[in-house]
Amino acid sequence: MDNSRLLLRSGLTLAAAAMLPAALAGPSAAASGISVSTTGSTVSVVTSACTQINGSWGSAALLTSSQASFSQGRQVALSGTTVSQSAAWTGVSPGTYTVVVVCSSGSTAGSQSVIVSASSRPTISATTKPAPSRGVAGGLGGAVRDYGALTLGIGAALVGAGAVAAGWFLRRRSKPYRL
Repeated sequence: MDNSRLLLRSGLTLAAAAMLPAALAGPSAAASGISVSTTGSTVSVVTSACTQINGSWGSAALLTSSQASFSQGRQVALSGTTVSQSAAWTGVSPGTYTVVVVCSSGSTAGSQSVIVSASSRPTISATTKPAPSRGVAGGLGGAVRDYGALTLGIGAALVGAGAVAAGWFLRRRSKPYRL
């Protein structure tokens, strides 16, 4: 197989591999019009699917596994702007919940399950030895500076050229000498 076919096949494979995460993430993100997150014992929901009718965006409900309908859950009114609406529940105990958002028009913006885990408290321990007066003189070197896209592109081109040159050199070296 010559090099051009090998490069074409590997390029197509890399392109397909690069598109795979976007293809997998696309339908799941579009399937639900809400985004739910947890921080400790707080559950938050954000949506942009609702429109304001008579001063109300709609409401959201937090349902436990034993609750079956929207009216049984802990309901909170949505607040926000035309770009994004949100609601939050505090003091939620650990467990599995379902968040349902119903807009003021009566349509369901989406529902999503969420797991609230028990928050762990950090342990504070006292040290018996005094802290050293001077830290280690190590660091990240030049990695702290943020280089632009042009610099990174040139670096990638140099690395690629070096890999091609090394492959060419090794291939030429493996051929027998001809006169």
